[in-house]
Amino acid sequence: MSFNIGLSGLRAATKDLNVTGNNIANAGTAGFKQSRAEFSDVYAASVLGTGKNQQGSGVLLSNVSQLFNQGNINYTQNALDLAINGNGFFQVSNNGAISYSRAGYFGTDREGFIVDNFGYNLQGYTTDANGELKVGDVSNLQIKTSSQEPKPTSKIEQSFNLNSTNDAPINTPFSATDPKSYNSSTSTNIYDTQGNAHALTQYFVKTGANSWDMHVLIDGVRPDDPTLTTPLTSTLTFDSAGKLQGPSTVDLSAWIPSALKGTPPTATANGADSNAGGMTLDMRNATQFANAFAVNAVAQDGYTTGELAGIEIDDTGMIFARYTNGQSKVQGQVILVDFANVQGLTPVGKTQWVQSLASGEPVPNPGRTGTLGAIQAGALEDSNVELSDQLVNLIVAQRNYQANAKTIETESAITQTILNLR
Repeated sequence: MSFNIGLSGLRAATKDLNVTGNNIANAGTAGFKQSRAEFSDVYAASVLGTGKNQQGSGVLLSNVSQLFNQGNINYTQNALDLAINGNGFFQVSNNGAISYSRAGYFGTDREGFIVDNFGYNLQGYTTDANGELKVGDVSNLQIKTSSQEPKPTSKIEQSFNLNSTNDAPINTPFSATDPKSYNSSTSTNIYDTQGNAHALTQYFVKTGANSWDMHVLIDGVRPDDPTLTTPLTSTLTFDSAGKLQGPSTVDLSAWIPSALKGTPPTATANGADSNAGGMTLDMRNATQFANAFAVNAVAQDGYTTGELAGIEIDDTGMIFARYTNGQSKVQGQVILVDFANVQGLTPVGKTQWVQSLASGEPVPNPGRTGTLGAIQAGALEDSNVELSDQLVNLIVAQRNYQANAKTIETESAITQTILNLR
């Protein structure tokens, strides 16, 4: 019996060495989770059960469990490297075969799909033709590198102050080329359906107490008739407190986009259109106080064509594409998956696990949802192996192996003694 007990101890020590050696070998593997050999004692069973003086029969490996404690976050220079700070796994697909990983080595393939270093597709919520996120629809994530189409301006919002202490201009009538015929001016870029930029210029002429004329030109010509240099004019009135009374908006829907050509330059229609739904100039926050003329805020919703300039991923996994026109667009959302029993996952190599009966069903959600961790872009999670601990484990396993070998050696010596009896 002692031979079997010692042999079981040798086997256990060997398996302990294997587990520890595997941990050490993967100390530099991103997303790796160290394993732990778990042993249990063995007692011989009988029909009547074990007695109170039952002797043990050795040891066996009961389980090799993995420890899913957090590894250090190491920041890299790759925007698509991803790390999970907290609970959860990335879900990847190998032609439909689903597995889960903590290793965030991601990039793009020739079709723009986000893949790991084995070519497996990262999965998450994708977007529809209108750029809206399809929450709940999990599929392969893709970075679309095509140019962003231009958007014609539909609304301009301005907040400005006209100086109430100004006098009426010296020169009349108004002329855009004569600075002495107006008090103040400002320009804003707007865009047509082809993404061409146009300068919308406003000239403010004080006509009396609390009364101003606002002359509007786009590219130096009348918005609704490029053949005319006479402006589109609106009269702005303010109350005694300096608040705008009217009009708060100006309708510019009749704008005909034009371009200056020839010598001398002549404005002609450029073939593009203004926004189909119209265009308005919103000035409801304009004031007339005894301060210098100033534009406090200006915003317009149009933009020109944009080329993909970069990708950003926030801590919830939302993927934003940044374009050269200053715009950004959602291209999908990385999901994280958690399980009721992560110890029940089956390791399949390549720093990946698959679902098992013991793990329970996968629960997908965006990062920072519930108990799920945050996604760190431009970073990788280091292995959670602590080398100093593993080296000590190696010494312990070695000593266990030697001790069990000594058990067999001793039993052999005793047996030899019996055989030598005369």
